[in-house]
Amino acid sequence: MSRGWTTQRWTAVFTEQARMFRAAVGRADPAAPVPSCPGWTFTELALHVARFLETSLEYLRSGSPVRLKLPPAPVGAVPLEYLDAQLAAAAEVLPEVPGNRAAWTFSPAAPDLAWVWHRRIAHELDLRRWDAQAALRELVAGDTDFAVDGVDEALGTLLAAKYATDVPPTAKGTALVQLTDVPEAWLVRFTPGEVPEVRAAWPGEEVDLTIRGEAQLVHYGLWGRLPLRAEGDQGLLRAVRLD
Repeated sequence: MSRGWTTQRWTAVFTEQARMFRAAVGRADPAAPVPSCPGWTFTELALHVARFLETSLEYLRSGSPVRLKLPPAPVGAVPLEYLDAQLAAAAEVLPEVPGNRAAWTFSPAAPDLAWVWHRRIAHELDLRRWDAQAALRELVAGDTDFAVDGVDEALGTLLAAKYATDVPPTAKGTALVQLTDVPEAWLVRFTPGEVPEVRAAWPGEEVDLTIRGEAQLVHYGLWGRLPLRAEGDQGLLRAVRLD
């Protein structure tokens, strides 16, 4: 489990992010665009979050050790009603499932344990809250400690999931991701055709790309929401981003 984080902490974050997300989509014109999600309106954003929760919670409920064949998304659902139902379900399920319960997870770099889903759900709601608030120009600053955990999830879990399911990376080289407001730093090694290797960075290592910035900026930058301050191989910069 991520250092210093527990299912209780992630559930508390989810509760707060879900509250802010629901408030934002409730205020917005359903047909208004969401600039950080090209092609999406607030309707698509609400439906995406509802569907994400519906499918994610099934692994926590079932404890399935294998990937499930999930039912299709409901046809003709009223977006906010669908969202409210799934937010309520998450508020009920997340506190009840212990983090060490076995469950299939989505990344070859993650253990098949429930806490991986607790973490992913908290960060997905945070990202979508950011999308909604940014579209409304009502963006609320996040928490540094949670942003550090988000960078760790992005690099240590989601990159492996990205390259295990999509086209394997063609990039080659090493990238340093160093936070400037806290001491954490990661080294990502790309080898063509393989899932990237990620570990804690060592002082003085020579790399092909260096990304530096405050935790908040790097976290949202890896998702393409903010520009990243990077020096070196720009091909590796594209490879390390999740958007």
